[in-house]
Amino acid sequence: MSQPTPSVAIPANSSSVVVQHTAMGILLAISASHLLNDTMQALLTAIYPILKENYHLSFEEIGLITLTFQLTASMLQPLIGLSTDRRPRPYSLAVGMGATLVGLVMLSGASSFAMILLSAGLIGLGSSVFHPEASRIAQMASGGKHGFAQALFQVGGNFGSSLGPALAASIVAPYGQRALVWFAFLALLAIGILTRVGMWYQLQLEVSRRNKHSARKSDTLPLPRGKVMFALCILVLLIISKYFYLVSLTNYYAFYLMDRFGTSVMDAQYCLSAFLLSVAVGTIAGGPLGDRFGRKIVIWFSILGVAPFSIALPYVNFGWTVALSCLIGLILASAFSAILVFAQELMPGKVGLVAGMFFGFAFGVSGIAAALLGKLADIASIQYVFHVCSFLPLAGLVAGLLPRLRSPLHEGTVLK
Repeated sequence: MSQPTPSVAIPANSSSVVVQHTAMGILLAISASHLLNDTMQALLTAIYPILKENYHLSFEEIGLITLTFQLTASMLQPLIGLSTDRRPRPYSLAVGMGATLVGLVMLSGASSFAMILLSAGLIGLGSSVFHPEASRIAQMASGGKHGFAQALFQVGGNFGSSLGPALAASIVAPYGQRALVWFAFLALLAIGILTRVGMWYQLQLEVSRRNKHSARKSDTLPLPRGKVMFALCILVLLIISKYFYLVSLTNYYAFYLMDRFGTSVMDAQYCLSAFLLSVAVGTIAGGPLGDRFGRKIVIWFSILGVAPFSIALPYVNFGWTVALSCLIGLILASAFSAILVFAQELMPGKVGLVAGMFFGFAFGVSGIAAALLGKLADIASIQYVFHVCSFLPLAGLVAGLLPRLRSPLHEGTVLK
């Protein structure tokens, strides 16, 4: 882990910090902890076929598990982001990971559907603490490379999400649900990493408090308030489109492959892992491309560019289904980091609040989408769900209404 960088400052009544040079050690630590966090979260989704069989669950009940996790993960995130904008809590990340640890252990020994829901809620609680504050630390360690920092942070989570199904297929499927307890060691490792990150963060706070003359950054909106609100509404619409479609793949892709092509549970999980790996690979490109060419172009291409492939997906054979799904994941992945940084540029000085709002909204939309799509699958069929969802990326057309922002986000004040 890199040594603490002394050239930082925090404006009064804010936890916003930016180091003068990119703190790669901290960014890699945050990305690694995101990988561990999302690996454990992905295990929940990955074992859905096992839970469905063990507890005789309907697709609607599968959707309710995701809804419980996503709503718990989403409801607290804006409040946590707003709170840490005002008062930083360097060790909150390690504490939040403790909730994930407890949820994972409970899930391994769950004896009822109610206990599964409680376990999912605790895992979601850990996520609600992790994402807004980890996003802030990525921003403060970025050295001005905000898109790159957010993409590096996101790609850790994407790789973690891709590992979950593979680990579930390799370990949980052959050894049973109780094998989940072995992954508690991942939570303990993440707690150790985040404790070190918290120590770095605490040192930056102490340096800033010793500096009595740091200049405050202006929080003036880059556009008139009405245009800012309109742009935020467009971003929200894009988030809805992206995550409704993404949930159809992350939650029901394995079921789709088993239903349409008769693949085994294990083979379907490996295909899901390949899709999630493509998401991880695509994520890292979105931030730097946004820094270089502008967020608007990246957002427009990453959502609308998926449409030809998503519309074709329900009509192709098994090989092309796997290939197109990976291509879709590769293109679609760049959208979120670009949307998040764009929103933070619209609302300077509100890094935690914006991160909490957009991470929280993404989780909430995902939970609602999982429940609705599960209900639709029960009423019609899982293949019908994929036909309906294939047109959602066309919503990317509205990205053309986003304003152009000339100046990048400068969160915090850098000392000379």
